[in-house]
Amino acid sequence: MSKYYLNDEAGLSKAGNKLYQLINDLYPICRSITGKGVRQTLDILSELIPLNKIEVPSGTKAFDWELPDEWNIRDAWIKNSKGEKILDFNVLNLHVLNYSTPVNETIQLEELKKHLFTLPEQPNLVPYRTSYHSRQWGFCMSHNQMMKLPEEEYSVYIDSTIKPGSLTYGEYFIEGELKDEVLITCHVCHPSLCNDNLSGNVIAAYLAQHLSGQQLKYSYRFLFIPGTIGSITWLSQNEDKLDKIKHGLVLNLLGDSSNFYYKRSRRENTEIDHIMEFILDQDKRENTILDYSPWGYDERQFCSPGINLPVGRLSRKPHSEFPEYHTSADNLDFVQPEYLAESIGLLQKAIFVIENNDIYINQNPKCEPQLGKRGLYKSVGGQRDQKDFQIAILWILNYSDGKYSLLDIAKKSGLNFQVIVTAADELLKAGLLKNKIAQDG
Repeated sequence: MSKYYLNDEAGLSKAGNKLYQLINDLYPICRSITGKGVRQTLDILSELIPLNKIEVPSGTKAFDWELPDEWNIRDAWIKNSKGEKILDFNVLNLHVLNYSTPVNETIQLEELKKHLFTLPEQPNLVPYRTSYHSRQWGFCMSHNQMMKLPEEEYSVYIDSTIKPGSLTYGEYFIEGELKDEVLITCHVCHPSLCNDNLSGNVIAAYLAQHLSGQQLKYSYRFLFIPGTIGSITWLSQNEDKLDKIKHGLVLNLLGDSSNFYYKRSRRENTEIDHIMEFILDQDKRENTILDYSPWGYDERQFCSPGINLPVGRLSRKPHSEFPEYHTSADNLDFVQPEYLAESIGLLQKAIFVIENNDIYINQNPKCEPQLGKRGLYKSVGGQRDQKDFQIAILWILNYSDGKYSLLDIAKKSGLNFQVIVTAADELLKAGLLKNKIAQDG
């Protein structure tokens, strides 16, 4: 049985503070689907885990796609007629349309406005906008600032390059007892956005660090990939690994105060779907389970009909459903250590179920066995509720007929999964249970 352990509350609190500081370090970096910003981000995450950085050349075919040229940016600004910077990329990298072509011109306000992106419905915020697949340049600013611009000449400058290079992603593999894998992914392509991007990055890196060195049943593969094109690239180059993936989660939007949301896999009835629904049902918040839809993050690639992996998505409030989404308000004030810690704790509980959700066979199925002579009515160290433990023994013995997993038994009994696992472990030691896989083998 797995020896995987959970952090206590003090450990989770410490982790939340550590990850918030890591977000603070990552926040200024201008990331995109390619470029130095992604590499710099992966370098920083490598302080937690030894990430393998993979470079895939521009122009490489990935199913129906072709990897784009690499984009890098050094500087950008708008100056008024007095030479004063009214917008500066180095103050906020959201100010530049991501993947902008270079420009160095002096233009009138009317022409400038053709290249400005604002949010009239949120006039004080700067939007995040991209132009990955069409060549243009542009700037993003608050709508209020744009409306106050006087009629005059403006100097516009973007020092960027778009040329052949590579797409970069990070991968980290932890080998377990089985070749079967749990896939954990997050995207690393957004610039200064804390909840959308960075929360998933740091939580995935911490989870990988937490799992390293533990005695694990499953193997774990962590991917830090550019959104959409990154998952398509990885899938196109790793089709030989896909049959090993038994569970998967896409992580994002995990640093704010809203409740949790789990989006089912396309199959909608996989073990990871049942596990996440159970974990969220046990949580004290009013969490939400979403049916699968081909709209969202990389789960739509992992669940595309020709791939169709058992991969769901865990987030707090989904994209587009909170006002800070893809704006300058998704900043260091929007995410907090305590919410990062809560997300880590929830994921660790999910991993605990994944690692321990076995199916057993009762080795003494004709009536209840005599438990007293086996010491199973004695106090068990660490059990807060001896009654729950003894009830768990009866449930496990009754339903360990090779058809029900420990998760099934926990659901039926209403008992805590950790109590069920502890009871099953004691029954194994007493020779009253046998793992179904071991017995069938």
